Amino acid sequence: MRKLLANMIKYRRQFFDLLVGVPNYERYVEHMKTHHPGEPIKSRKEFFCEAQDARYNAKGGKVSRCC
Repeated sequence: MRKLLANMIKYRRQFFDLLVGVPNYERYVEHMKTHHPGEPIKSRKEFFCEAQDARYNAKGGKVSRCC
């Protein structure tokens, strides 16, 4: 039962992240510390700007199109 509940919470988080379209910064930091300990970690603003650029073809975190 606990495993089922944990999986439901995990997938709910993924769903909301995908719904909003912005990856989770805390998960990114955790991943970097675990799998890439020697590499620098981006600031929250840098991470957000890169996510916006990738999703909306934005420049510097600002969306350059209306739709």
